[in-house]
Amino acid sequence: MIAKGDKGNSIVILPTKQYETKIQNFLDEHNFHTSNTDPTKIFQNQIRKTINNHRIFIPHNFKWKYITLNPSAPTIKGLIKIHKHNQPICPSVNW
Repeated sequence: MIAKGDKGNSIVILPTKQYETKIQNFLDEHNFHTSNTDPTKIFQNQIRKTINNHRIFIPHNFKWKYITLNPSAPTIKGLIKIHKHNQPICPSVNW
């Protein structure tokens, strides 16, 4: 796998299993909770229902300003810290 280094304009080549292990270790150490399903559609439906039920506050013409089309859950990528021992990751979340 080719990953970006944390500092400088460098790339790091490492086995995919090692990269996945670093990501999993980071998630475990910082008590993150992972989910097998994407709750984004459920949240988006709740937002749409709320906007549609409150037409007094949000006129019909403006409701699309508050709804994201094709939403998705953020993903995590790890930038490898090449300047530290054991080369841990620096998390980068696409949001």
